[in-house]
Amino acid sequence: MSFGSSLEDDEVMSEINMTPLVDVMLVLLIIFMITVPVIQHSVKLDLPRAVNRAHDATPPHIKLAINADGSIDWDGAKVTLAQLPERIAVAAAKQPQPELHLYAERRTPYERVAQVMAAAQSGGLAKIGFITDPKNSP
Repeated sequence: MSFGSSLEDDEVMSEINMTPLVDVMLVLLIIFMITVPVIQHSVKLDLPRAVNRAHDATPPHIKLAINADGSIDWDGAKVTLAQLPERIAVAAAKQPQPELHLYAERRTPYERVAQVMAAAQSGGLAKIGFITDPKNSP
């Protein structure tokens, strides 16, 4: 006597019997439910506290402005072209080396800008940035 579908001996059963799989899963679930609380042992540790400080990522900079008449301002103070190499050498010796931000007016002669750039390069300043003002552009 066979319980289930009426199959001939020659036919292959194409259905999966899910009852044993469900039984195995329930047994595994019960085993994990019992063993997980036993496994969780905690050990009290006195760990050191870390202090998180923000690192100032912006290097110092020097504002060098060349006016339309050819005069030079070093961080707001007037300097001559003869005094410029001395100030550049002092700035180049600092660690970290500051950036030179070069401001030039639209009517400034290119020759004056080239002289200042040559002085900065020969003085040892490696970082030169040109600062523009898009509001004053035509």
